[in-house]
Amino acid sequence: MSEVLDALALVIAKRRAADPNESYVASLNAKGLNKILEKVGEEAVEVVIAAKDAELAEASNDRLINEVADLVFHTLVMLDRLGISHNEVLDALASRQGLSGLQEKASRNQ
Repeated sequence: MSEVLDALALVIAKRRAADPNESYVASLNAKGLNKILEKVGEEAVEVVIAAKDAELAEASNDRLINEVADLVFHTLVMLDRLGISHNEVLDALASRQGLSGLQEKASRNQ
């Protein structure tokens, strides 16, 4: 998975300064952080709706999978805009391995 994220992050970084008329990533960046955040929020809501539909067997898992992919993509665009590597997120996840969710959450509140 890391290789896929690495490759996607490279594409996002390259397209950040491209012509906004020719690149979706560039067009988001040209509109500013608020537009990128709006897209992250929109995709998060779409993930929730697709998950509820999948649970109710009203839709196949394909829709949910595609919505999660959209959310990950837009999250990567946001991280890139803020100068944060996706590897920092992966490192944070790795550091939580072996901890229960309750232990990890308690450690952040100290």
